[in-house]
Amino acid sequence: MGRAAVLLLLVAAGGVAAGGPEVHSLRGVWRLGNGNGSLSLRGEVPGCVHTALHRRGLIQDPYNRFNDVMYRWISLDNWTYSRTFKTPFDVRKWQKVNLVFEGVDTVAHILLNNVTLGRTNNMFNRYSFDITSMIKEVNFIQVHFMSAISYAAEQSRCHKAYSVPPACPPPVQKGECHANFIRKEQCSFSWDWGPSFPTQGIWKDVRIEAYNHYHLIYFSLTPFFERRAQQWSLEIESIFNVADTKPIAGLATVNIPKLQTQQTYSVKLQPGEGSIVLLVNISKNSTVEAWWPNGHGKQIGYNVTTTFIMEGGYQIEKISKAYFRTVELVQEPIPGSPGLSFYFRINGQPIFMKGSNWIPADSFQDRVTYDTLWQLLKSAADANMNALRIWGGGIYEQDDFYDICDELGIMIWQDFMFACALYPTDQDYLESVRAEVSHQIRRLKSHPSVVLWSGNNENEAAIASNWFSIPHADREVYIKDYVMLYVKNIREIVLAEDRSRPFVVSSPTNGLESIKEGWLSKNPYDTHYGDTHFYDYSSDCWNWLMYPRTRFASEYGFQSWPSFSTLEKVSSREDWSYTSNFSLHRQHHENGNDQMLQQIGYHFKLPQTTDPIKKFKDMIYLTQVMQAQCVKTETEFYRSSRSEIIKGEGHTMGALYWQLNDIWQAPSWSSLEYGGKWKLLHYFAQNFFAPLLPVAYEDNGVLHIYGVSDFHTDHKLTLKVIVNSWSSLEPVCTLAKDGVTVKAQSAFSIYKEPINALLERCRNCTRKSCVVSFYLVGEDGIQSPINHHFLSSLKDAVGLEKTQLSATVSQQDDVYIFDLQTTAIAPFVTLDVGSIKGRFSDNGFLMMEKKKVVIFYPWEPTSVEELEKSFTLTSLMDVA
Repeated sequence: MGRAAVLLLLVAAGGVAAGGPEVHSLRGVWRLGNGNGSLSLRGEVPGCVHTALHRRGLIQDPYNRFNDVMYRWISLDNWTYSRTFKTPFDVRKWQKVNLVFEGVDTVAHILLNNVTLGRTNNMFNRYSFDITSMIKEVNFIQVHFMSAISYAAEQSRCHKAYSVPPACPPPVQKGECHANFIRKEQCSFSWDWGPSFPTQGIWKDVRIEAYNHYHLIYFSLTPFFERRAQQWSLEIESIFNVADTKPIAGLATVNIPKLQTQQTYSVKLQPGEGSIVLLVNISKNSTVEAWWPNGHGKQIGYNVTTTFIMEGGYQIEKISKAYFRTVELVQEPIPGSPGLSFYFRINGQPIFMKGSNWIPADSFQDRVTYDTLWQLLKSAADANMNALRIWGGGIYEQDDFYDICDELGIMIWQDFMFACALYPTDQDYLESVRAEVSHQIRRLKSHPSVVLWSGNNENEAAIASNWFSIPHADREVYIKDYVMLYVKNIREIVLAEDRSRPFVVSSPTNGLESIKEGWLSKNPYDTHYGDTHFYDYSSDCWNWLMYPRTRFASEYGFQSWPSFSTLEKVSSREDWSYTSNFSLHRQHHENGNDQMLQQIGYHFKLPQTTDPIKKFKDMIYLTQVMQAQCVKTETEFYRSSRSEIIKGEGHTMGALYWQLNDIWQAPSWSSLEYGGKWKLLHYFAQNFFAPLLPVAYEDNGVLHIYGVSDFHTDHKLTLKVIVNSWSSLEPVCTLAKDGVTVKAQSAFSIYKEPINALLERCRNCTRKSCVVSFYLVGEDGIQSPINHHFLSSLKDAVGLEKTQLSATVSQQDDVYIFDLQTTAIAPFVTLDVGSIKGRFSDNGFLMMEKKKVVIFYPWEPTSVEELEKSFTLTSLMDVA
């Protein structure tokens, strides 16, 4: 659903004079002042204090160098937003006037004309205040914020009965304490990939709404498919604020022209918060085209016009888009395996979820535009992803985010915003959470992209594995709180508000098994149930035996550094070394920089150059090569495990690596840098998530190649296996195996051969001197990416020589062509155009032929001259 897909038309009904509501936004310029009045400046709404100070030139970019720590004073102060506004209508004409805040970040005391309207303490809630009796012709509004840091500390202090851990983040994160005591973006107090910027501000729209009789506040469309009758229906739910003291009767008409469906209903609105639910049966004479995930079909939506004509009121006409799709989370016994399956069925088809995890795109949400989101999400779709998990330590994303996912076919696993902590369950806290959850479900449930609600991130695991060293005697208190929050409150609301989607209590979880064990399983990481998160930085990541053969891998990954061009914007020359204070400061994961070195050391030589800046750039390059290769190996393992059960494990049906995007310029697990630039991992993802992929692994000296397919039909293909010696661009030997059937939506072995036999067949080859490439190709133009299997570490490779790599750049319509040439095999060839926004068609590849054409897709206007000026070309042989 595009940005303009929902229209609200208000028409006077049957000659009745009463008009539709007056809605007047207060976005724009406000005054902003700090606690003691020493600072007064212009502030924008939506916005926050940090961006206002930066825009006025009172602080530098908060992301620059060490500013996250230098600017702590901003979050510790108490700021006030205020403004004067004229009432743009005659107040006497209206029964009800409300002041509505779509989002307040976070703890605030709100006054209108010096009268208290109320207080806010939840960033994820919508707040509406009745101002009918106090609005004047000219009004003065004040929003007094309290430091989120101080509030969280105070709430923790007041919770005297028992502590609710963790108190503070690890020192390496340079963060703030007690994030779990405030309903605010949890990672704004710091995370292991992000800075601490506990913002204050009015982060979403604020407006005046004046109306008579009734006013529509939520509107949702939910599809259902009745299997027995083979019929689609649409549940349309409208929630109104009703100003009248008596029920209001009327008529509602629903029209879906493309589906030859029109129905009229008699309806009645009850005083207070009245809701109308219409069940629309779609005409059987028309064919409904379903909404499919990316790579599985189209994302069709239908225009729906819903009209309400109520007694004595006005006509409301709502134009919206309806999407038809079903979703089931299948947890069933599997023959030959203990436990249960865990996979998603969309429109009756099992779908392997391919994708990543989403974190907030910026510490300052007002900097996140539609274009920011489009670029990141389009990059996900372009890398063959069909799913993202919105992680529970961030925010419920803005409407644009979900609209874009609907359009691109990206399924969303939606966590509620609780992560890596235990949480209080006092009455006030629970009430706030209940309002938050029901608001977010009503807001988001029309989106076909949202396929799952999940209660929290890793909190079941935190209790099960006793992360916070809770004495055994006290465990019951925390288990009771856990069930109270996620089961008796959040789950209850989800079941009441949305019957159309599955819900899991946590991630990782054992799903139905966790429920059986009283909502907390002994081992939430059990590979036989539910989903798993898996991280291991010390074992060799090329060794597939280290990975869990899980039902669903919802988190896994390895760190890398972002490009030099990304870091350069927020650093100085003295920072450009792997061991500088800056490099240590930006690394928020304990021993992260050393873990990357260790992982690189397994397979690559570390740079020995004495040129400090070249050394830093080489290190960045190697971390990206290492990360891409590690996540490739792990993802290919998960994809090739989808169809088989081996020693009771397998049927893996999801691979969501950690993480898609970055919140700032720093080392992290992401494949997209802050600003959207693709790391090598993202280019690799384009291949390892391809709909058709051959995957190789070695087991006891035997090379196995699996054919992995997401296609809905079987394909007869040819497997080509090419063996190259590192010292020559001419293949040593090639093999073509015809008539290979790659079955629909499956992964099975299509080829195996002992490595020794392969080396014997391809004479003059040893493990160290040769490399294996392979791909699948069909007569109908179908082709998989070319994949590779290394027979030894590249640091031990024999015959690799320094190559003469060159490129020429030319323009063709809207894209740029890079013609590459090499004199020898070049591993991990990387094209970089610095800060010029765009992406290449391929990158980080093994160049095995003399020539290769790579296309550059710009995201902003550029030229051949600009590209040539910024262009660098690196291969593994350039790291010295």
